Amino acid sequence: MILSNEIVVAVIGLVGSTFGAFIGVVASANLTAYRIEQLEKKVEKHNGVIERTFKLEGRMQEAEHDIIELKGAKK
Repeated sequence: MILSNEIVVAVIGLVGSTFGAFIGVVASANLTAYRIEQLEKKVEKHNGVIERTFKLEGRMQEAEHDIIELKGAKK
């Protein structure tokens, strides 16, 4: 049985389209994974800044309290 040219072209087109779609999905998944990884790094860095800010605010309150006590002792 000989396949007609139209069927051969259709099968080649189907294989090409399927392969192209698969490559596109894999590339998109890899890019999404990379972007998520970069966002996780940014969030981790941001959380570190928040923690340091919280600690500094606590130290500032202690320093302000000490200054108020020192001013009260001078009077």
